[in-house]
Amino acid sequence: MKPIIKMFLFVLFSISSILAQEKKSLQIQKTTTPPKIDGILNDDAWLSANEAKDFTQFRPEMGIKDTVGIKSIVKVTYDDDAIYFGAYLYDDASKIMNQITTRDNFGQSDFFGIVLNPNNDAQNDTEFFIFPSGTQADAIANPSIGEDFGWNAVWESNVKIVSDGWIVEIKIPYSALRFSNQNVQTWGVQFHRHFRRDRSQYTWNPIDRTKGNIGLYHGELIGIENVKAPIRLSFYPFTSGLVNFYDNNTDTDLNFGLDVKYGITENFTIDATLVPDFSQAGFDNLELNLGPFEQTYSEQRQFFTEGVDLFSKGDLFFSRRVGNSPIGKVDLKDNEELKYYPNTVKVLNALKLSGRTKNGLGIGVFNAVTEETKASIRHTETNEIKEQIVEPLANYSILVLDQQFKKNSSVSLINTNVTRSGNFRDANVTGLVFDLSNKRNTYNLYGESKMSYLNLEDGTSTGFSSFFLARKSHGKFRYSFDHSYADTKYDINDLGLIYRNNYNNFGVDMSYQIFEPIKKLNSYYVSFYYNYTRLADPSVYTGNNFGFNYNATTRKINSYGANLNFAAGKQYDYFEPRTPGRFFVYENGLDSNIWYSSNYNKTFAIDCNLGGATYFDPNRNTSEYWFGIDPRIRFNGKFSANYSFSYNKEFNDIGFTANKDETIIFGERHRKTMINAISGNYTFSSFHSLSLTFRNYWSLVDYKNNLFSLEENGALNGDSGYTLSDLEYNPNVNFNTWNLDLSYSWQFAPGSFITALYRNQLFNYDNNSTDSYSQSLDTLFNQPIQHTFSLRIQYYIDYNSVKNIFNKKNS
Repeated sequence: MKPIIKMFLFVLFSISSILAQEKKSLQIQKTTTPPKIDGILNDDAWLSANEAKDFTQFRPEMGIKDTVGIKSIVKVTYDDDAIYFGAYLYDDASKIMNQITTRDNFGQSDFFGIVLNPNNDAQNDTEFFIFPSGTQADAIANPSIGEDFGWNAVWESNVKIVSDGWIVEIKIPYSALRFSNQNVQTWGVQFHRHFRRDRSQYTWNPIDRTKGNIGLYHGELIGIENVKAPIRLSFYPFTSGLVNFYDNNTDTDLNFGLDVKYGITENFTIDATLVPDFSQAGFDNLELNLGPFEQTYSEQRQFFTEGVDLFSKGDLFFSRRVGNSPIGKVDLKDNEELKYYPNTVKVLNALKLSGRTKNGLGIGVFNAVTEETKASIRHTETNEIKEQIVEPLANYSILVLDQQFKKNSSVSLINTNVTRSGNFRDANVTGLVFDLSNKRNTYNLYGESKMSYLNLEDGTSTGFSSFFLARKSHGKFRYSFDHSYADTKYDINDLGLIYRNNYNNFGVDMSYQIFEPIKKLNSYYVSFYYNYTRLADPSVYTGNNFGFNYNATTRKINSYGANLNFAAGKQYDYFEPRTPGRFFVYENGLDSNIWYSSNYNKTFAIDCNLGGATYFDPNRNTSEYWFGIDPRIRFNGKFSANYSFSYNKEFNDIGFTANKDETIIFGERHRKTMINAISGNYTFSSFHSLSLTFRNYWSLVDYKNNLFSLEENGALNGDSGYTLSDLEYNPNVNFNTWNLDLSYSWQFAPGSFITALYRNQLFNYDNNSTDSYSQSLDTLFNQPIQHTFSLRIQYYIDYNSVKNIFNKKNS
C-alpha cells in the first residue's frame, strides 16, 4: 500500500474515532408513575433517573464547558403514553431574558430545546423549545429545508423561575412523534441551552460547526423498550363567521369544517382539510410590478405552510397555485362586456400523506381538488347575463420518494400533476434530485434533473431543466461551482414556480468565515462570486456579473454588512422587450448596499440600510438610491412594537412601455416608492395575545416624454417620432395601498384556539404621477374601504384522550 494512501486512511480513521468518542449516550428507565408536569422536580420518577449534564458551547465559541453558575442538568423517563423531560437550568435569575411571546416566536428570550430523532438517522429531527415565560415552539427539521416552524404538535410543559435559575418539565406524547414499533429502540437526542443576553448556545453533545449537518452530532437515548406507537388520530373541528362591508354592500358567511390528522402507520400520517376555510389568511403585500416576470406572494394559508418539507424537494411545488387565479380567458363577442371575473378558485378539499420508513425512505403524497369557476358576461343591449368556465374542476397532486442514506445524503424522485376537466391544459413535471456528501462531510455534490410535459389545446410540449453544484463544505475557506440550464419549453407554473426559462448559466463562489470570536468580532463572513450567463436557444452570450458580500457581528451583538455587484461589459436582456428573439443592450451596471442592525436585547434597537446603483453607459443615464430604517422598542416583557420606513428613487430608468405599429417602444421614467409599516404585539400570557399590523405602499411612475424604438441590434433609437399621446394608454402610474390587521388569539385548551380578527383595506390605481404623498393619500381615502370582521373557533380532539375517558367510565 502506498504511503499516501496509508496516511489518508489513518487520518480518516482518526477523525471517525474522534466523532465516535464525542457521541454521548443516556440510559433511561421506564416509570409506572409519570411525573406531574408542574415545574417541580420532586416526583419519584426523577429520583432514580440518570443525568445528562456537562454541556459544551458551540456558538459563538466552540469547546467551552459550562460552569457551575450556568450548568444544565436534564433527566428523562418514559411510560406507555409519553416521554418526559425534567431540566434544572442554573443561572442568575436577574439575568434571565424572559420576553413573553406568541407560540413559535423566540423574541428576546432564553430557551431550552429538545431535539428528538426516533429513527436515529441524523437527518429527520423533531424539535421542542420552551422559554422561561412558558411559551412553546416546535418544528420539524432536516438538512434540506432547515427548520419548519409551520409544523405544530400538542404537548405539555411547565416552567418555574427560581432563585438560582429556572426549571422545566415537559411531556411529549408519542402521538407527536413518528417511530417504528421495535421492541428495543435507540433514539437520537440533543439538548440545547441558549442564553439570549450574549447569544451563546450550549449543547449536551458537542457540535463542530465547521462541517457536517447538525444532526450528525446528536447523542443517543438508550433503554426505550416495549413502546408502541399509539393510534395517532386527532380532529380539529372549527367554525368561522365572516362579515364583509364594501362600497355599501354587506356580505356574511358562516362556515363549519373539519381538519383531520391520522397516523395510518407508526411512521406515516395523513393531514386532511375536509372543508377548507382560509378566511383568516393574511393580506398579500401588494407591489407595483413593471418587470417582465410574474409577480408572486408568499403563502398565508396554514394548511399549505405546515409540514410541507418533503414536498419542497426540487422546488417543484408552489402552493399558491392551488386556489389561485383562474387560467382561462373570456371570449367576448360583439355587444358583450365582462361583468365579473373571479380572482381566486375555491379549494374543495386537500390532504397530505407523509412519513419515513426505518430504512430512510420518505414518501409524500399531496392532493387537492378545486371547484369549477365561472366568469359572468353581460350583453350590452339585452342585459342578459351568461357564464363561461374560466377554471374547470381541477385536481392537483404530488408524489415524492426521498431515500436517505449514510446520515448525510439523499436521492429524491418528485412528480407533480395537474389535471383539469374539459378542454383546458394539463401538466406533469418529473424531477430527480440528489444530495451527496462524503463520509467526512467535507465535500458535497447536489444535482437536479427535471422534465415538464404540457397537454395543450393545440398539442403537447416537453421541456427540460438541470442544475449541478459541487462544493467544499467544511472549514473556514469554502468554494463551489454550479451550472444551471433550462430550455425554451420548460414550464412548471401549473403547480410550481419559475420566473423564466431559456438559460444556460455558470457560477463560481468562494467564501471565508470564522467559527471562533476574534478581537471585537463574534463572527464574520465574506464571499465572492462570478456568474456567466447565456441563452439555451439560441446559444448566445447574455451577460456576466461579479461581486462580494460581507457581514459581521460584534461581541456586543451589533451586526453590519455590505455588498457590491458589478455587471461588466455589455448585457443582453432578452426578456424586457416582451417579444421572443428581441433583446435590449446595456452595459457596466454597478449597485451596492450597506446595512446595520443593533442588539435586539436592548430596550431600543434599530435596523437601517443604504444603497445605490448606476450605469457607466454613455447611452443610459440611469441611477438609483434607496434607504430604510426600522426602529423597534420593547416596552416590557409583554409589549413590543416596531416601525419600518423605506424609500426608493430611480432617475431616468429605461424600460418597456408599449408595442405600437409593430415597434417595441421603451420609455424613460422617474420612479419613487415609499413604504410605511407598523407592527405591534401585546402578549397577556403565553396563551393570550393581541397583534396589530399596518402597511401603506405608495409608488409613482412618471414618464418623461422621451420614447425610444428598440432596434434589431438592441440599441434604442431616440428619434422614434413617438410621444406619450401616441400610446393607446397612459403609462404614468400612481399606485397606493393601505392594509390594517388587528387580531386577538386565545389558546383556551391544548391545540384549541379562538381567533378574532378585524381588518380594512384601501386601494387606488390612477395616472396622477405628479401627485404628492398627501394628495395621493387624499385620493386613496376617497376610495371605498373594505372592512372585514372574522371570528374562528377551533377545538382539538385527541382520539386517545377520548378513548381513555370512556375506558375509565367503563372500569
